[in-house]
Amino acid sequence: MAWNLRGSYMETCSCELMCPCNLSFDHGATYDFCRVTLVFNIREGQVEGTDVSGRRVVLIADTPKVMTDGNWRLGVYIDDGASDDQFDGLVKLFGGQLGGPMGALAPLVGEVVGVERAAIEITDDGLLHAVKVGDTIDFEIEDIVPFGVETGQPVRFNGMFHPVGPDLTMAEARRTRINAFGITYEGKTGLSTSDFTWAA
Repeated sequence: MAWNLRGSYMETCSCELMCPCNLSFDHGATYDFCRVTLVFNIREGQVEGTDVSGRRVVLIADTPKVMTDGNWRLGVYIDDGASDDQFDGLVKLFGGQLGGPMGALAPLVGEVVGVERAAIEITDDGLLHAVKVGDTIDFEIEDIVPFGVETGQPVRFNGMFHPVGPDLTMAEARRTRINAFGITYEGKTGLSTSDFTWAA
């Protein structure tokens, strides 16, 4: 079950700034639900001996207001350039069967609503990050540079419990159109990081 990944990450969710779920999973979302799209751009890595460098994975989840209540609905996209071995390995890893961060979240998932291949386009341009998944997901987030910060460095949130890591950049959505696996929402807030590392 050995695997490791390194790459960049971004997300957008339905909560207002700031998302209470990012403060702690057991805090209620802004609305009566939290809907979130998680995007992984894998620069290098392997899953059980299969090289997955260059692959892209997008998860979309529909959760209760309090995420720790469980019963999440989860959809998975693997980019359509993946071989069958890459596809199978990434589905197992992001489905939680191989442990790690997604394995820790797996008990919260009540239903996997779909697993599909799709064209996944990811653009990183300074503070702007954009994702397009076929004709179902299209969003852009912008990292937030606080007023008065002359260095241009965006604000980071440290010490959070998040599958990607405890230190992520806060962002807000500039454009969203999300309707995937029957999960529809308007993204309002976001997170990003230029570098995440997972291993087991």
